[in-house]
Amino acid sequence: MMSKYKKLIISILFITLSIDQLTKYLVTQNLAIYQSWPTDGIFRFTYVTNTGTAFGLLQNQTVFLTIGSFIAIFLLYYLYKNFIFQNKLLSIAIGLQLGGAIGNLIDRLRLGFVIDFIDIGWWPVFNIADSSIIIGITIISIYIIFEPRKNTQSKKQTEIPESQIPNNEE
Repeated sequence: MMSKYKKLIISILFITLSIDQLTKYLVTQNLAIYQSWPTDGIFRFTYVTNTGTAFGLLQNQTVFLTIGSFIAIFLLYYLYKNFIFQNKLLSIAIGLQLGGAIGNLIDRLRLGFVIDFIDIGWWPVFNIADSSIIIGITIISIYIIFEPRKNTQSKKQTEIPESQIPNNEE
């Protein structure tokens, strides 16, 4: 039987993937390449293609990025299959990352590039998949930074000082 946390991972994966692919479809059907809506303002939808990765790095490296996407998806799938996630936030993070990685991989395999469209001020144009990956990484990073401290503090509180341990050497 599948745990509620694994069901959560799969649900978040499919929701993320569906929203990513639907929004990319809507952009390609309603905007011409490089067209923005609205035409002015800090927040716009601008249809662009990206043969690279975040911030326009590694342009025209589709094969390398496709292989990298497969590796990332495999590693996330390995985590999903081999570790019991008893944490709602970590389950959400893995689902977001898998959904985002698969969404961008679909674009790379189908089109040879990724469709980006969220255009906020000076920030590079991005998409739902990119956002999901970054949010998932952020959740896991925060968990890694703060969770060990929580465990250490609770462990210290439950430890019995040596002076209070009964001495049975009589």
